[in-house]
Amino acid sequence: MSKKLFSKKEIELLSKNPYVKSVSPKGITYTDEFKELFIAQKEKGKFPSEIFRDCGLNPEIVGKRRIDSASKRWRDAYHKNGVMGLRDTRPGNSGRPRERELSLEEKYARLEAETNLLKAENELLKKIRFAERGMRKK
Repeated sequence: MSKKLFSKKEIELLSKNPYVKSVSPKGITYTDEFKELFIAQKEKGKFPSEIFRDCGLNPEIVGKRRIDSASKRWRDAYHKNGVMGLRDTRPGNSGRPRERELSLEEKYARLEAETNLLKAENELLKKIRFAERGMRKK
């Protein structure tokens, strides 16, 4: 990851681009459409910075290092898995788990599952103790 952080003004500018899915101060996520376009243009011989510029992404704002690493990552993914390698496959396209309040039914189901697990563990321990007693008597 690049050490360059985006300013609020840069984030606002990048967010307006149709090829940008999301932007934070530390990173940028591009659309799958942009990645496919990038690979197609790259295979025609265009330079990565030129492709970014043509798509309305200022290379000075994005950063050369960030462009080069994205180019290498996408090229490798494309050669390994084709167009599917360029897809963002994260659940909800975000690396963070969703934090939402569970419904009463979901809470009840979780507690019931936990209770059943504890009952099964207790039964297993009882069988182990019983088997150990049988071994001692012999």
